[in-house]
Amino acid sequence: METRLRKSLQLSTPAILAVIVAVSVLLRLAMVFYLGDAVENLPGTSDQISYHTLAQRVLGGNGFSFGEGWWPMTQAGAPTSHWSFLYTGYLAGLYSIFGVQPLIARMIQAILVGTLQPLLTFWIGLRVFNRNAGLIAAALTAVYTYFIYYTASLMTEPFYIVAILASLLLSLLYVHGKVPGVHNRRQDWALAGALGLTLGVAVLLRQLYMLFIPFLLVWMWWARRKVTGKSLVWPLLLVVGIVAGMVLPFTLFNYSRFQRFVLLNTNAGYAFYFGNHPIYGTHFIPILDESSGGYSALIPKELHGMDEATLDQELLKRGIQFVADEPERYVLLSLSRIPVYFQFWPSAKSGLLSNIARVSSFGLLWPFMLYGLVLSFIRRPWSVSRFLSAPALLLQMFVIIYSVIHLLSWALIRYRLPVDAVLIVFAGLAFMDLYARLFRHRELPKPAGEGQMIS
Repeated sequence: METRLRKSLQLSTPAILAVIVAVSVLLRLAMVFYLGDAVENLPGTSDQISYHTLAQRVLGGNGFSFGEGWWPMTQAGAPTSHWSFLYTGYLAGLYSIFGVQPLIARMIQAILVGTLQPLLTFWIGLRVFNRNAGLIAAALTAVYTYFIYYTASLMTEPFYIVAILASLLLSLLYVHGKVPGVHNRRQDWALAGALGLTLGVAVLLRQLYMLFIPFLLVWMWWARRKVTGKSLVWPLLLVVGIVAGMVLPFTLFNYSRFQRFVLLNTNAGYAFYFGNHPIYGTHFIPILDESSGGYSALIPKELHGMDEATLDQELLKRGIQFVADEPERYVLLSLSRIPVYFQFWPSAKSGLLSNIARVSSFGLLWPFMLYGLVLSFIRRPWSVSRFLSAPALLLQMFVIIYSVIHLLSWALIRYRLPVDAVLIVFAGLAFMDLYARLFRHRELPKPAGEGQMIS
């Protein structure tokens, strides 16, 4: 049996990836047809109703607005910037071509994301660890229930996760070279340009990623310097310039509508205010009960009637004031978000579909993710220079920083999905190590010349 297993694992990498991608796409298409052409308020996907509605409004010539009062407190017909312009444009564009058929939008999304996400996961795993870890991670990505479920929803999550993975891969290529250890000026500029475009897409899908970009660029500059002995600043400035150039048109668009500066989306203030309101005390509640007024009841009456941008900025000020007034409560409240963010067990408050998705994905894999994460630290030679330039550090940084951002503001399980996508790479390392220990082999068999661990 062991011999047969080893022979099966000696298939060519393209053949194995082709099978993984096929499984990934088919599972996502199955979920697409299960959801069908209806856009409903399913668990964790209520935002798809907003995007579906907003896309039709844009298509009908009404611009970025809703025909009735909308979340969080946007008045009927008033301009909104709460939602991703890019994803709304994606839906509106498809609706203009195929008619208002969410099923087609879901199918295209499932094929694109179902193909790209496991491939990107493999390439990251290959660069950070080796071929086998990458293949295992890609296979886990293909069958990860949360990814299957959300790829079929009309929300930013699927494309956003793909953009994050692409940005991490391009950063690794920039630091260590497409061929490890080989760099040239033309390649640097090409990778910087591609990285800028990828980061711009990620930010336009969810502006929160802007908070991670400074950490990413600092790591790239430092790690490249440790790898090559020097690090050019100009390619990194090109990255910043491209991101700024992609955001600027929407900033100007917002100013023309609100007559005030709004960088991109009007949602940071709402999130920070709602997430840190004194109503929680020191115990965070991920979703407030709408029967008692929900989130709109938390907004003071004197703020009612403000336009969306003004209200967002006012709520951000008040949210910061909550922290300044009670820093101890804020610390305890942030700590209480940890079990919410990393929940892997079933809950009586969740529906059957949510519990199945949670337990069959993160619930099964989190021990292996944690095992691989710890293993990636203890296996590496502990010199400061090698530690700071190691590819694994970039992934570890993302997991930690991105999680902390949500723990300090607003934590929901679906906000953790980008972290899951990166932790799966460490799960691939864990399975590879466990196989080696169980069968007393150094590692899984691989064809000669395939990727080796980079540390």
